Amino acid sequence: MKPLLSILATLALAACAPVERVPVGAADFVLVDKSDRTLTLYRGGETLKTYRDIAFGAERAGHKRFEGDERTPEGRYTIDTRNPDSAYYLSLRISYPNAADRAFAERQGRDPGGDIFIHGQPNASPLRRLPGDWTDGCIAVTDAEMDELWNAVADGTPIEIRP
Repeated sequence: MKPLLSILATLALAACAPVERVPVGAADFVLVDKSDRTLTLYRGGETLKTYRDIAFGAERAGHKRFEGDERTPEGRYTIDTRNPDSAYYLSLRISYPNAADRAFAERQGRDPGGDIFIHGQPNASPLRRLPGDWTDGCIAVTDAEMDELWNAVADGTPIEIRP
């Protein structure tokens, strides 16, 4: 009986162990995979942490081309600034549109849009995670995940968003 109690006590303590957090400023690259619904942080080519079940623009397929198309951009960008006073729980802005995005939209006589962010849930939302793809083109994570990303990703960090 004592070995069983010892095992149960060990398991109970392990369940209470703190969740491994990514060190502040640790990431030097962010990879978002829309088909896998993942966001992965890297440092020196090594995976630091992967976040799963992330949400995208309501029109998930395809690269963002125009204002209001509700698509999440695809390609290489950078995290260019942060907004602690966002309408969502914190936000890291992605440098969309780049020169190619602007040129494409201009040839079509359209606005490429902008203000694409990685952010948490809407402020004052009672839900941990809104269901489905609900953003206007942003990448949404839980508020707890956003806390980690906010600390781990510095302005200027490259980000690649894959289809």
